[in-house]
Amino acid sequence: MSGLNLSGKTIFISGASRGIGLAIALRAARDGANVALIAKTAEPHPKLEGTVYTAAEAIEAAGGRALPIVGDIRDEAQVEAAVAQTVERFGGIDVCVNNASAINLAGIEQLEMKRYDLMQNINVRGTFVVSKACVPHLRRGTNPHVLTLSPPINLDPRWLAPYTAYTIAKYGMTLVALGLAEELREAGVASNALWPRTLVATAAVQNLLGGDEAMRRARTPDVYADAAYEVLTQPSREYTGQALLCEDVLVAAGVTDLSRYSNGDGADLGVDLFVDDANPPSLR
Repeated sequence: MSGLNLSGKTIFISGASRGIGLAIALRAARDGANVALIAKTAEPHPKLEGTVYTAAEAIEAAGGRALPIVGDIRDEAQVEAAVAQTVERFGGIDVCVNNASAINLAGIEQLEMKRYDLMQNINVRGTFVVSKACVPHLRRGTNPHVLTLSPPINLDPRWLAPYTAYTIAKYGMTLVALGLAEELREAGVASNALWPRTLVATAAVQNLLGGDEAMRRARTPDVYADAAYEVLTQPSREYTGQALLCEDVLVAAGVTDLSRYSNGDGADLGVDLFVDDANPPSLR
């Protein structure tokens, strides 16, 4: 572990009204971080728990300061306004987390082009726009990091069928993360991608990837939150340009038992997309 923490740091995170994004925000809040969250969910959704406002309440209850912003990261002007509001409230930005993402696993003949466009615009373009808006402030930040929630790029053909469009969108996010790392290396701004080895118990898994059975085979969002915390507290000039897996990050930080993160009995974990095994080599 680095010995650094997120006390007093300002984090700008997209899509953190629930699930993994909220878990990352809450972990930072426990250190006393400032968290600005931009998300579209202003009113409760019948199938999705939480809004940007309930997330802000949870962040403050956990010990942080929250700035909830209703906005669409596909709209450059809305993102720029949200970043400006964050800087006005908290004085700067130290961390940018690209969490917002859309998923549709339909094949090429079944996928409507409006769904294709939605994934590319939220996942790839949204990551680029949010990062771009934060970069001038990150250059002046303390131990600045960009963290993008996307997978290592695995060109095995089995990750193309039957969801080529989704693969393009997620790998595009990773390319943004790795490109930023090189563009910002001399400025000391870190940029990394982070992805779980297993399914994570979220609304997307419940609703799109197998319901209760998939949730039983998942790990909790804390596996992502704790791994993100480890990444964001590393020295930014040294820890950059990587496409990381959550469990590997945790093992490197000294975690020897991942069972604490099991959402079910942990006996038959579901391996996530783009990954070959549920556990790092040292724990198999």
